[in-house]
Amino acid sequence: MKGLSPQILDAARVLLCLSFFVYASWSDWKRREVSNKVWAVLAPLAFSLTAIEYVFFVPVFLFYFAFSFSITSILSIVLFYVGAFGGADAKALMCLALAIPYYPIYLLSGSGFLSPIFPLTVFSNGVFLAALSVLYALLRNYLWKLRTGVKLFEGFENESVWRKILVLVTGYKVESVTLAKNEYVFPLEDITFKNTGEGERRLLTFPKYENREAIVDRILSEESKGMLQNGVWVTPGLPLLIFITAGLVIALLFGDIIWVLLRFILIPH
Repeated sequence: MKGLSPQILDAARVLLCLSFFVYASWSDWKRREVSNKVWAVLAPLAFSLTAIEYVFFVPVFLFYFAFSFSITSILSIVLFYVGAFGGADAKALMCLALAIPYYPIYLLSGSGFLSPIFPLTVFSNGVFLAALSVLYALLRNYLWKLRTGVKLFEGFENESVWRKILVLVTGYKVESVTLAKNEYVFPLEDITFKNTGEGERRLLTFPKYENREAIVDRILSEESKGMLQNGVWVTPGLPLLIFITAGLVIALLFGDIIWVLLRFILIPH
């Protein structure tokens, strides 16, 4: 097509994706949700630019386009349905697979390791960055125990060690009033009731976003009876799209950040 080249189309696809991802990240940060209109606009634009480049300039990549989108879509849908992340995150990865199914080699010279399916590199980077929040959770829990002198899992003696470890690295303790007031904080514990009507505290492996209000009501009800005197386990609603966007920038400039770090540590310089 006259006036177009793979370099121009690569640049257009990258700029398009980055622009929409930055806006979606801002929306995720402010409201913890992203309008479906964002993805409804991005998806056809991304598909059109990628299809034009592959059909008219590098038709050999059409197979990789379909393969990358298929694998990314399956992964996104599975992770959504198991509760690993939200609908906006799944749609973002699928749109990314439409816009940049493989590394834009005509625009940038990639360094470091890159998955043949570029969105997987972005996802890996985003998960790694989000995982750094573990350090914040551990520090906060340590300071809470130091300040209060109370056992972190007092009242959860019957819970498994692995469940406690998972909660320890993904959440922290707050007063119940903080949980009630902050809609972006989600409980990592719930109240179950025995046949006698007595309430029992149970840890949650993953936050139940859709049941937040009901769980908070149960927690506040039990607190009024004097059951909760040592704080409530919660986890912040991490705006994962911010980490995915940062992971995209890192993937474009450096590749897979985990591989870069491993190579730096393992390979002598």
